[in-house]
Amino acid sequence: MSRFLVHLRQTVWQALEHDVVNTSKAVAYSGMLMLFPLVMVIATLLARGPEGSTVVGEFRALFEQFLPADSMDIFQYSLQTHRTLTLQLVLSGTGLSAFAGLGVMLSLMEGFRRAYRLPLDDWGFWQRRVRAVLLIFIALVPLALATLVIIFGRQIEAWMIDNSRHELRAAVLLIWRMARWALALVTSITVLSALYHFGTKQKEHWVRVIPGAIASAFGWFLTTLGFGFYVTRIANYSMFYGSFGAGIATLGWLYITSFSALLGAELNAVLFRNRQERASASAAPEPDCAGQ
Repeated sequence: MSRFLVHLRQTVWQALEHDVVNTSKAVAYSGMLMLFPLVMVIATLLARGPEGSTVVGEFRALFEQFLPADSMDIFQYSLQTHRTLTLQLVLSGTGLSAFAGLGVMLSLMEGFRRAYRLPLDDWGFWQRRVRAVLLIFIALVPLALATLVIIFGRQIEAWMIDNSRHELRAAVLLIWRMARWALALVTSITVLSALYHFGTKQKEHWVRVIPGAIASAFGWFLTTLGFGFYVTRIANYSMFYGSFGAGIATLGWLYITSFSALLGAELNAVLFRNRQERASASAAPEPDCAGQ
């Protein structure tokens, strides 16, 4: 426990030294530009298929579990307003999301570089951007699979209940809901581990980056719950920002998300340097005491 507290203290101090606060702001800004167009594009495509309204409703319910209150109202209004411009909305939204997603990954990679104290020229200009594009796809694949399971989770849950015996329905419901949230947690840890592993030139084994991913995922979950309680019960963003209140609250949530991800990288870097120090100490030759 004492070693954990020492590592935590080192992580916080290193995060402040590496300007994680401002890096998180950059990630949150790009994330804001990426999030709403991406959500609108996905929901628009889903709405074109059979049972579109049902799927879009599930999609909205999924994001409402994470985003601050009323944030999805912005998406819903835009979707209804531009319903006749589906192709234009999809093309422009995809382009904007891709450009903003590149900014998200570049800012995260800069935070990872600072955490491991690597030089500025660790990667070239185009190497860094190609790596950032690859990271977008690496992160999107598990997130897309998990999103599909969570979106259609209620239909699967209803089917399992209807086809189970009456006395087992409560147990089936509990187990399935736990499985859905466990999937979300495992997906978050997997995505973060991939970002930590491929997002820095200081390659570490997958096992070595898991501590930071776990700490980041649990820290994000707890702070998201706290921020959601603060937004819904205490703060009133609409009073200060008017119609921009939902957007400001979403920006705050994205800041918490990016800060948690960067803090996990700082923890991995602290553990990496501690391992290097122990390896150097064990490899150092013992003093010669023959003449004493």
